[in-house]
Amino acid sequence: MKHYELLFVVKPTLTEEEVKVKFDFIKGVMENNGCEIKSVKDMGVRKLAYEIEKFERGHYFVLYYTAPPSSLEEILRNLRLTEEIIRFLNVKFDSKKEIAQWEKMAKATQEKKELRATKEEVKPTEKVEEPVKEEVKPTEKVEEPVKEEVAQKEDTPQEKAE
Repeated sequence: MKHYELLFVVKPTLTEEEVKVKFDFIKGVMENNGCEIKSVKDMGVRKLAYEIEKFERGHYFVLYYTAPPSSLEEILRNLRLTEEIIRFLNVKFDSKKEIAQWEKMAKATQEKKELRATKEEVKPTEKVEEPVKEEVKPTEKVEEPVKEEVAQKEDTPQEKAE
């Protein structure tokens, strides 16, 4: 099993549900071909470095996975045929040093995902009732403040020159 990193960009015009369906489709193709996905990073919609197919933005995904080299052709073929994916990049990690870096990156994205999950669990889900505000009716007549006229300042000779 070789170590790979797959980055792909989905068209920004898709709804969240459509993006999720395309992501699940790619993930399913990978799993059906013997890939083991270690971690997933959803980077969200970002500005592209340059315009691609008249799009200035795209929804980025990064997958860290291990796979047999024979399954790579089928994965890349499906990425090419999927019209909603405007760009993809698959990187193979060969040397021990590269594989160590791959494991470090995969672990970091997994830890961030777990941290977000724990933060979401901590958030209170109960709705706090707001206190009922009662209208207070004034019993006494309130007088309006008297407006004072402000005497206008006369221009000094220096201000007139300006």
